[in-house]
Amino acid sequence: LGTPAPSGFKLIGNYPNPFNPNTMISYQLSESSEVKLQVYDVTGRIISTLVSSKQEPGVHVVPFNATGLASGLYFYRIQAGTFSSVRSMILMK
Repeated sequence: LGTPAPSGFKLIGNYPNPFNPNTMISYQLSESSEVKLQVYDVTGRIISTLVSSKQEPGVHVVPFNATGLASGLYFYRIQAGTFSSVRSMILMK
């Protein structure tokens, strides 16, 4: 029977936050979508593309490793179909 698909799209957030150097970013999809999940620095420069593929409905968890990055505020943005959301995270070394 499987698990029912979540209702709606949601960027759940990352845990732990603050983190050093690893965190997990979670999001949910209510339908199959082309997903792009990227991490940005405070100047808006793309630091990493974590996901760039078609994904099935459900809750997804993606690891992010910030080894080599400076302490500070970072942002991550998801685009899935017409849905888009941005959240922030803090790297504390």
